[in-house]
Amino acid sequence: MTAFSLEPAQLAWCAELRTLAAQRLRPLADKGEPGHVNRALVTELGSLGLLGRLFTSGALDLCLMRESLAYACTEAETALALQGLGAHPVHAHGTREQRARWLPRVADGTAIAAFALSEPGAGSDAAALEVRAEPETAQREGPSAAPALAAAPDGPARWRLTGEKCWISNAPEADFYTVFARTTPGAGARGVTAFLVPADRPGLTGRGLDMLSPHPIGALDFDAVPVTADDVLGETDRGFRVAMGTLNLFRPSVGAFAVGMAQAALDATLAHTAGRDAFGGRLKDLQAVAHQVAEMALRTEAARLMVHAAASAYDADAPDVPRRSAMAKLLATETAQYVVDTAVQLHGARALQRGHLLEHLYREVRAPRIYEGASEVQRGIIAKELYARQEAR
Repeated sequence: MTAFSLEPAQLAWCAELRTLAAQRLRPLADKGEPGHVNRALVTELGSLGLLGRLFTSGALDLCLMRESLAYACTEAETALALQGLGAHPVHAHGTREQRARWLPRVADGTAIAAFALSEPGAGSDAAALEVRAEPETAQREGPSAAPALAAAPDGPARWRLTGEKCWISNAPEADFYTVFARTTPGAGARGVTAFLVPADRPGLTGRGLDMLSPHPIGALDFDAVPVTADDVLGETDRGFRVAMGTLNLFRPSVGAFAVGMAQAALDATLAHTAGRDAFGGRLKDLQAVAHQVAEMALRTEAARLMVHAAASAYDADAPDVPRRSAMAKLLATETAQYVVDTAVQLHGARALQRGHLLEHLYREVRAPRIYEGASEVQRGIIAKELYARQEAR
């Protein structure tokens, strides 16, 4: 076996997941309300044991799950991924009490998690966060007081979160949020803290956003939301590490999601071009068509291999994980956009009809090139890592 080949048991598991997605998850997804959390679907993911695997599997298994589910049911894939993204900081950095309270409920699908990083003015530039975590002390003068991270003199440190988060998946319907807020002004990435914030905290409100592809996503408003040291994930002022560690794990799996969509589009195109009569023969007999299909297959397989390589590097705790993760997400998401677009072109107008698989994929495939670090950000990460390695020689 080469490093990039899957074992027979892994291949069989992927086939099983595709079947489960088509037969058990797809019907639940179809019953969901667009733009809202589908709790029945999340509960079914929990009952199948897939959510629990988020905390026991490595990066490669996560990629195999996401690709396999995406192939047959993108809604199920997204529901699973969002549970993992929102809860991973709790799993990796939470206290014993935080983990005991939330992780079992995430695993069985009864608690919805969300990862609240992006802001209206800080999407790709995560170090520019402006949501403030102001210390609450007996001498606190109000919102205009200069923020200064300090513990209340009579107990654990207390803060008030003030500001807005935007484009937060599962908001405003999640049961808890991993929130990244600025605790030290002017410190860039070194002044951000991660907090676990239950949805019922006073001062926390939200609203849904109407997006191109219907998706549970919204904005959150923090009006002096109280948090304490017991809500901190990891260490104070070290939340950026929590965010980047989570993204390094999930970025290759975003690529796996993209590969699953690309494979679905490719298979649909193979079936269509093999059976469609045109110009006195079948579409597949036209060299222009055959070459496009070959290019779709080539790029999809290349993206899959890079995703697997990045995930394997993460599981092996390799030193170049940030670069590999960025490469995998970049190549796979850009590839999926190309493959789905080409599939639509080869299908013609029928692919643009509401309800067609490719109409669905055409809307779904666009967002992964933006979220969890836009393609431009990934190129920046790759270049930075390459030059750092060059300078270290």
